Amino acid sequence: MLSATPAPLILTLTLDAAAQAYFNELRQQHFPPARNYLQAHVTLFHHLPGPEAPAVADHLAQVAAHTPVLPLRVSGLRFLGRGVAYELQNDSLQQLHKQLQATWAAWLTPQDQQRLKPHVTVQNKVEPAVARALHQELAAQFVPFEATGTGLTLWAYQNGPWQQLAQFAFTGG
Repeated sequence: MLSATPAPLILTLTLDAAAQAYFNELRQQHFPPARNYLQAHVTLFHHLPGPEAPAVADHLAQVAAHTPVLPLRVSGLRFLGRGVAYELQNDSLQQLHKQLQATWAAWLTPQDQQRLKPHVTVQNKVEPAVARALHQELAAQFVPFEATGTGLTLWAYQNGPWQQLAQFAFTGG
């Protein structure tokens, strides 16, 4: 059982090992080193209440037990203004996110109430010209590919770095 924490909770989609390694490598190459203290990730929720960590974890365990692994389509690149991200597509992930939004509606910040636009950021917090150049470089050689969402990971926000609290593997059939 997970303990309550004063820190806000972050929920991410866990990626298969090959996709995780690929995006981590891109992040190492292109993210400003002084700000790159996280691995590549797909954020589903940015700010869930830490005191509710036990209830959140219990619910996620139930959800993961009924959710099959999610085939993801890495469909393109997104220019973020000061960074670059890879866009992901999967209708079941959208449905899962909507269900979690409904369950946690009373806790959600305006950011977490929005429609999910799943992505992996490989560059952020750089000058717009640097970001645009990387976007153009990556887009010129981009070919859509597949990845897999293998579960959910719950984190505590630690004023910059994140502390992993629990992982929930998708085991549904």
